[in-house]
Amino acid sequence: MNWLLKLISQPFSIGDSKMTPVKILVIEDENIIGINIDIKKRLHKLGYIVSVITDFGEDVIGKISEATPNLVLIDICLSSKINSIQIADIIQQQFNIPVLYLANSSEEQRLKKNYFREHGDYILKHSDERELYAAIEIALHKHQIVSRVQQQQQKWLTVINSMGCAVVVTDTHNCIELMNPIAELLTGWQQEEVLGQGIGQVLSIIDSHTKERLENLVHQVIVTGERVDLPDNCTLITKNGSQIPIGDSITPICDRNGNITGTVIVFQDISERKQVEAQLLRNAFYDSLTLLPNRVLFQDRLQQAFERSKRQKDYQFAVLFLDLDGFKQINDRFGHSMGDDFLAVTARRLESCLRSGDTIARFGGDEFAILLEDIVDITVAIHIAQRIHETLESSLDVNGHQIFTTASIGISLSNHDYEEPGLLLRDADIAMYRAKRQGKANYVIFHEQLIN
Repeated sequence: MNWLLKLISQPFSIGDSKMTPVKILVIEDENIIGINIDIKKRLHKLGYIVSVITDFGEDVIGKISEATPNLVLIDICLSSKINSIQIADIIQQQFNIPVLYLANSSEEQRLKKNYFREHGDYILKHSDERELYAAIEIALHKHQIVSRVQQQQQKWLTVINSMGCAVVVTDTHNCIELMNPIAELLTGWQQEEVLGQGIGQVLSIIDSHTKERLENLVHQVIVTGERVDLPDNCTLITKNGSQIPIGDSITPICDRNGNITGTVIVFQDISERKQVEAQLLRNAFYDSLTLLPNRVLFQDRLQQAFERSKRQKDYQFAVLFLDLDGFKQINDRFGHSMGDDFLAVTARRLESCLRSGDTIARFGGDEFAILLEDIVDITVAIHIAQRIHETLESSLDVNGHQIFTTASIGISLSNHDYEEPGLLLRDADIAMYRAKRQGKANYVIFHEQLIN
């Protein structure tokens, strides 16, 4: 009780305690004027500025607004035409003013059953000055504390709502307590629709690769108390069924004692980032002109095929190295822009000759490399080379021009004598140059005599 004695020893005031005394408005039944006078005298004696309303009408709320009190004392037993609870609710909600009910001792039992407590505290009319003073000061301090808490809550709510990423707050049962506007926008759900619902019913997240639901991330944070980053392949299924790649984290919310009280899920649409990453990946591994894999990606796949052949004795693959015949003349005649378009059209023609699991890459200029995986023998590679020659016999339509070309092709077949995959590419290149010297529009299979 020391805090209460300290509180009573120094009157409460608004702002500067020496300059701004507290204003109290008493709302009493006009039939009990004597009590009004008694309460008013006691409040004056305690240092408060007091005004009284007894004449109720349609403008009662206007009178309260004009009085601008810091606290209202309202009689529970107003005449039947006046509803004290309704008036008290308006005072607290519309004007944000604390309310104390004035009650007779005969009503105390009902009050102790919390009949009015959800709308405001009460004080008996015949309480002594000490009790009256304590009740008023406690009500004022409580209101001030609540107002400060509400201001802080509003401050942080404003911060959360102004964030550029989605924020969802849950309790320890994984039920939603808050969603900011960005979360509403991304998920398609409105906060009022989902408050109190389980997070899994609203924030439907799947693995974009496996399509499996990621359901336990929030529960994991609650159990471990540790932050969890959303996986890179995390996809949000919105209310209307559309899919958005998202990223960020789920973090536990703890009280001052370190007890977990919920989680905060922060996420954002990373579609643009994914597009940039995909473009960077494409720039790193694909040729921008023909859209075929480039040398780097081809060599990686060649390395994988080479390692597989070392593990599997019956696994064979072949490498074809292809150079277009007469490409320089096409550039000289039509210009480099037409030459570029010609290479793009040729790439599509070459792709049509391959099996679905084969790889064709542009190595630069008019040079292409082909990887044929899991072949029975060299006849598969020969068949592909012949098909390429056949398809190039027909003219290529490039910007309205009919252009003919042929190709020189070198072929190397994997075997266990090769120590590294790059040697197969080298040997296919050697065989291709022999094909050119033999009259172009031809293919040559590498053998040891070609080196000599």
